[in-house]
Amino acid sequence: MTTTSRLLNLLSLLQTRRDWPGSLLATRLNISDRTVRRDIDRLREMGYSIRATMGPDGGYRLDNAGKELPPLLFDDDQTLAVAIALQAAPALGAGIEEAAIRALGTVRQVMPLRLRRRLDALTVTPVGGPGDAAPRDVSLDTLVTVANAIRDRESLRFDYAADEATSDTGSQAPSPRRAEPHHLVTSRGRWYLVGWDLDRRDWRLYRIDRLRLREPRGARFTPRMVPGGDVKDFVSARFKGSHLNQWQCRGTVILHLPAQDVLPFAGDGTVTAIDALTCSLEAGAWSWEALAASFGKFEAHMEVVGPPELASAFASLAQRYATIGRSSEPD
Repeated sequence: MTTTSRLLNLLSLLQTRRDWPGSLLATRLNISDRTVRRDIDRLREMGYSIRATMGPDGGYRLDNAGKELPPLLFDDDQTLAVAIALQAAPALGAGIEEAAIRALGTVRQVMPLRLRRRLDALTVTPVGGPGDAAPRDVSLDTLVTVANAIRDRESLRFDYAADEATSDTGSQAPSPRRAEPHHLVTSRGRWYLVGWDLDRRDWRLYRIDRLRLREPRGARFTPRMVPGGDVKDFVSARFKGSHLNQWQCRGTVILHLPAQDVLPFAGDGTVTAIDALTCSLEAGAWSWEALAASFGKFEAHMEVVGPPELASAFASLAQRYATIGRSSEPD
């Protein structure tokens, strides 16, 4: 490794965490402790503020980490990761497709030839999975404004359309809201804001494409902790209609199908092979009839393992479908 490459790698490591023991830096860079000390001195001569830290091992800390680094300070894997992420940008539905393409061209130009060849072989085509929503365009300015409010801990005022008709056609008046913004989340081509609704005194999940921001922003606030402490779990639970990240109704059936034929369509269910021609499937849904209907997509004989509520849901669906079938028969 050349001295320049070693210094760039050292600088990249220093900006990833607050404190680095000198011995750990030496191990990561495969150099001696003495070389680490010399390289730290070189970086200081270049104007980087690096403080020595006290402790059994001794170490170093880069002041203002992430703010004084030269542009495009990426190793090979980081460069490819950025390029692949830019290719996947259209799936985010944030109106940044053109900008992402231009950014990808810029990154590609400064890549070494060996990386450019690897990138050209990695073509990413974002495709939604089964049941994914179509990406909804959202204003990049809206995303930036919400992100700034989260960073600055300032409440937001906005008009919120509760349904598609209100959002797309304005057929109903959106309701005014006041919320403390906590996290931006993207899922299946849509953007969401996790926030504390100040009027309803409860956590809410807002679709970004349905809100219209008002100015100025509101008062500053002290951040709260989302229920459970994990944003991903909280959002997943809301998508499942629950306060916990688990389906309210779970059941198991035996399907007369090979496990490999069921796995691609099992979603977050658990498939267990019984023999070459049968398997069990445990899955969940927000209601028993919804769960029974989801099992019905497998065009095969099945047996209900349990619970009894699932068997009752199958019977209820069978009666409803039979009624629909009779009413749909021609006179």
